Amino acid sequence: MQNALVSGHTAYYDNVLREKENYNNRAIELVAEINNQIVGLIDVECEQKPKTVCTGNNGLGGMIWHIAVHPDFQRMGIGEKLLHEAESKAKEKGISYLEAWTRDDKWVIDWYEKNGFMEGYSYLHVFIDNLRQLKTINADLQFVQAWAHYSGEDKEKIKAYYNRTHDCSCFTKKIWGD
Repeated sequence: MQNALVSGHTAYYDNVLREKENYNNRAIELVAEINNQIVGLIDVECEQKPKTVCTGNNGLGGMIWHIAVHPDFQRMGIGEKLLHEAESKAKEKGISYLEAWTRDDKWVIDWYEKNGFMEGYSYLHVFIDNLRQLKTINADLQFVQAWAHYSGEDKEKIKAYYNRTHDCSCFTKKIWGD
């Protein structure tokens, strides 16, 4: 079931995990079940000190590492219900905002915005798969492919040069406090 949840419609298809992650901090880990079948999940790692997991400056944050709904059960409000339950539990833990990172999937961005998240900082994920695009560091080191992050001002130039790039954006949602 895990592969069915994470291998669906996502721009993060190159980072599919084979096992459940463990978190360094306390976490909110919820699943949605229908007829004894897991159909959705959300994992939120909760900070104990500001800026140790999240990037924001609004108190303690909770990082949404994973949120997924099985493709056969999408568009039924399951993701929203998981998010609302995670928000409630996060408030109980003193978390004042949630943070989530996503790539350039319009439907995912629309979902976050519909659920009260605001887009903030972004950078490019650049996939380097052409040896001419790499500078040799060591003659014995042979690159096959690599990822890089680009946070400069000339994103369009980078997008034109490399075959595969993704805008990666941070979305945040204040859930309580000033």
